[in-house]
Amino acid sequence: MNEHDDLSFGAIFNDTGSRSEPANTAAASTDEPVVICDGVHVRYKTLATGKKLKLGGGGGMLKRQRGIQEVHALKGVSFVAHRNESIGVIGTNGSGKSTLMRSITGLTPTSEGAIYAKSRPNLLGVGAALIPDLSGARNIMIGSLALGLTRSQVEEKFDDIVEFTGLEDFIDLPMRTYSSGMSQRLKFAIATSVQHEILIVDEALNVGDKKFRDRSEGRIRSIRENAGTVFLVSHSMRTIKDTCNRALWIEKGELRADGPALDVIREYQAFNKEAKERGE
Repeated sequence: MNEHDDLSFGAIFNDTGSRSEPANTAAASTDEPVVICDGVHVRYKTLATGKKLKLGGGGGMLKRQRGIQEVHALKGVSFVAHRNESIGVIGTNGSGKSTLMRSITGLTPTSEGAIYAKSRPNLLGVGAALIPDLSGARNIMIGSLALGLTRSQVEEKFDDIVEFTGLEDFIDLPMRTYSSGMSQRLKFAIATSVQHEILIVDEALNVGDKKFRDRSEGRIRSIRENAGTVFLVSHSMRTIKDTCNRALWIEKGELRADGPALDVIREYQAFNKEAKERGE
């Protein structure tokens, strides 16, 4: 079950506003909880393609059977996120990071357990859709209006958004002429031009040059400092170190570690080093 309104969120607390936090949670914060994941499981079915495998010893090819397989993407994940936290989400490819983020936003339903959010989480992904045939300038207007800004507010923010992207020379060209990196920079600038209470950023900082990445990380810190909570999914440990004060390590659908960002990163890097030495 996914819940995203104040009534559902408040109902799981007692009269004093306290609640025993799930296991694997970082040290208690003095700030109020804004997201609670309580024993979350996600299972889904997928079609196995039936690839051909070559047998050793001249045995020819073996064709694997096609069929429906169940994937257990998240396995009992529990944690509490607090106001003003910037939480890095790390793990190897296919570990369940993006599934967890989509579950928090309500895009992927949970199979077991529950997710409670104090307000509607906003997912900022590099695949966010704008309109390719329209100019960057028109997309700034459309995207900002979709975020709830008025036309006068968009006009007030317009120059800052364009400057943030570094696309001044291209802003009047259709977005279909942009490179993927240019498009992603524009989407990030639009989405972060407003203050979010809960923002989820999935790999969106891995685009652009160092100057743009530095500006992006500064924008994330600003959202957090203005009473927002940020989840940042990234394979860049430097970005996590520079941006986040806490990290969650998801591995094979399980929450392996939750704590101060530097401590969790060290544990994750040691795990990867050992796996590499074993040839995995």
